[in-house]
Amino acid sequence: MIRRLIFPSLLGLVGIGVLCSLGIWQVQRMQWKAAILTDITSRIAAEAAALPGVPDPVADRYLPVFVEGRFIDRDIDVLSSTREGGPGVRVIAGFETADGRRIMVDRGYLPEVQRRAPRVAEAARVVGNLQWPVDGDQYTPPPDARTGLWFSRDVGAMAAELGTEATLIVAREPTGDGILPVPVDTSGIPNDHWGYAITWFLLATVWAGMTGYLLWRIRQRTA
Repeated sequence: MIRRLIFPSLLGLVGIGVLCSLGIWQVQRMQWKAAILTDITSRIAAEAAALPGVPDPVADRYLPVFVEGRFIDRDIDVLSSTREGGPGVRVIAGFETADGRRIMVDRGYLPEVQRRAPRVAEAARVVGNLQWPVDGDQYTPPPDARTGLWFSRDVGAMAAELGTEATLIVAREPTGDGILPVPVDTSGIPNDHWGYAITWFLLATVWAGMTGYLLWRIRQRTA
């Protein structure tokens, strides 16, 4: 009888070990991601510095910066919405700095009912964070020529449209015209590893139960 129990026992132990290992790995991943999110949060909230001469999309992501200059009379409306305000747009405006550089500023959210209101191209001081967002994918439609609406913030395409550098500052303070800033945060970076870990541990429990039941059946048949 013992010989008949060896293989199922080994199979059960190996399966439980593998599933528990995967669960532990997910817990470690969860802690690793939490540390990254904490670092990003502290980086986002740091004191703003002058805009680098040549911002790096990797090294300078989330970097807090400030610029002084003037909004130009061209901007882009990206389809958006908020829970409180409903349908609206994200206003991406061209901005000319005091030293003559042309960049872009994500000024924030504007409700649809206010979209047609005039926006004043005036001097401003913008404080925010550098970002190179990836909002769209291969299924995102191109900008609507009839309505002027865009459906994602494509930094390269927007820069070509506005005639600016491919540099985007997401404002974290109001920039006027009733536009509500939507500051950069970590809400779009998921940390779902705890859920994955629970799944693996539950599977290990089920595997252990099935192994125990199989061994019990073998003993019963042998008896």
